[in-house]
Amino acid sequence: MAKILSQEEIDALLSTVSASEPVQDPAQAKSEQTRSVVTYDFKHPNRVSKDQVRTLENMHDNFSGHVGSTLSAMLRTMVDVDLISVDQINYSEYIMSLVSPSCTYTFGAPPLEGLCIMDFNPSLTFSFIDRMFGGGEKILEIERELTGIEKSVMSKIAQRIYRDLEDSWQNIVPIKIEQNSFETNPQFIQVVPANETVIVVSLQLKLFSTTGLLTICYPYVSLEGVLSKLSAQNWIDATKKRAVGSSRELNEENLKNTPVELAVILAQTKLKMKDFLNLHVGDVIATDQKINNPVDLLVAQRKKYLCRPGLFGKRRACQITDLFPYIEKE
Repeated sequence: MAKILSQEEIDALLSTVSASEPVQDPAQAKSEQTRSVVTYDFKHPNRVSKDQVRTLENMHDNFSGHVGSTLSAMLRTMVDVDLISVDQINYSEYIMSLVSPSCTYTFGAPPLEGLCIMDFNPSLTFSFIDRMFGGGEKILEIERELTGIEKSVMSKIAQRIYRDLEDSWQNIVPIKIEQNSFETNPQFIQVVPANETVIVVSLQLKLFSTTGLLTICYPYVSLEGVLSKLSAQNWIDATKKRAVGSSRELNEENLKNTPVELAVILAQTKLKMKDFLNLHVGDVIATDQKINNPVDLLVAQRKKYLCRPGLFGKRRACQITDLFPYIEKE
């Protein structure tokens, strides 16, 4: 027969168990409650840091302003361009997001490696083409491939946008964009493996009542070599250097219209004061200057050039032959 424990034995067992349990530190318990667990998605790894993404956002925000000005001038109407997002996704997800038939270009941008992609939304594409041929504000809903003439028109627009993109990258690394191909079916574009990480820049363009997306896709392998330069501090330093360069060019342009005094010293010699006081009309003063030797040309009373005196038509003139010997040539 099983032994039945008495109440005293049960109380003794409970007290023994309570005494053997470790006492938890209140601070440790609080830290465990407040500790947050972040889920990491191995299918969508963040290979580009937030600081680097922020630099790309700043760069393409400036790019959107340039594109707006360029398209407004080409289409002779106001085009609003806004940066929507800079995302890290898989290449397969980006391709699946594109509409078919599309207006998609692949281009190289040395020193960036590999190929990048630029895609125009179809509704936006046909609105551009309609406007280039004198169209109005009507909304076009067309789903077809571009004709030869339409491809030529869009290629010119793409070339102008490439220039703006080159200017936007100038602060990070100078690039030279070379168009590679044009595709109407995104499924045929294979610049990287399907599971490769890409950076997608989405710009929203508005022309009259038509709104569409312009997307630029940078594969991670293309940006990998310049990731160290995609930092906020590097962006600020490069922007300051460019501002200094622009100020210098502006100052040089303003100084071009500044009048300066030019003088040519044909000859010089030394005379005693009594000889100078006894000079009369018709007297000849001997100098050491030879006829075949160049003379000095002064700019703002400073010797700058060597020249030969002569005539230009009926006017006296001088021909510059060289810099003054004591001035270093640039």
